Amino acid sequence: MGKRLVIALGGNALGNTAAEQLVLVAQTAKPIVDLIQQGNEVIIAHGNGPQVGMINLGMSTAHAAGAIKAEMPFPECGAMSQGYIGYHLQNSISNELAARAIKKSVATIVTQVLVDENDSAFQNPTKPIGAFYTKEQAEKIAADKGYTMVEDAGRGYRQVVPSPKPVAVVEKDVVAALVNAGVVVITAGGGGIPVIQKDNRLVGVPAVIDKDFASAKVAELLDADALIILTAVDRVAINWGKPNQRSLAEMTVAQAEQYCREGHFAPGSMLPKVKAAIGFAQSKAGRRAIIASLENASLALRGESGTIIQQ
Repeated sequence: MGKRLVIALGGNALGNTAAEQLVLVAQTAKPIVDLIQQGNEVIIAHGNGPQVGMINLGMSTAHAAGAIKAEMPFPECGAMSQGYIGYHLQNSISNELAARAIKKSVATIVTQVLVDENDSAFQNPTKPIGAFYTKEQAEKIAADKGYTMVEDAGRGYRQVVPSPKPVAVVEKDVVAALVNAGVVVITAGGGGIPVIQKDNRLVGVPAVIDKDFASAKVAELLDADALIILTAVDRVAINWGKPNQRSLAEMTVAQAEQYCREGHFAPGSMLPKVKAAIGFAQSKAGRRAIIASLENASLALRGESGTIIQQ
């Protein structure tokens, strides 16, 4: 019997240009359609860190050149990234389904995700977005635009924005209705467009929600059997990069929490994935999260690759 799966794709795996992304997502579609062909219900979420930053920068550049009247607000840039990444994903998945004579519809939902306006993340921007810059370029951008720029893992300087935790998915009923009707749904793109509740209205805020936490929230709300967080490695490892590095086939929630406390996972890399997996696994008895590489997603679902986190 098929499972209900939420798959979280990283924004960095999607490409730095539209042309590059179209090529990459055609390959990404294959393991996703493998899971669909096996009879599973598949819901897809994805990151947008590079893409939303590039859109924001492009709009700022256009404004500086006088081509547009005003800079584009960050929530609108997030919506644009959801649209164009979603189009590429639904196009490639639809093509792959058709190539296998599988009749299924694919739809992207532009998704708002509720956050708490008092979340401490708004006072401490940490989410890197957009292009890399030299220190000199970053200092000029910070002075000209007022952006917060930080050094990112030895690769250069990037803008950082707040990354509040997701509280609820505004369009969850729409997503659920489509999934229940057999549609392959792409939702919470880039972690969703962050909105706060103000005077009984939803108001967009300049932030990027971590896609792993948003994916876990989607999986929880849709009562998914498994959350599959896809990354560049086959398994989670402790003592990463050291002689005693060890890959893990499984972790209990308690073990995963202990490894987090011991500092085994990098804050901008594996740590949010493990924490999101913990949150989903402990949200209801029987739920499990899997962290695995894209190409081994089917094997991971069978326990033959990846790292399983459960109670």
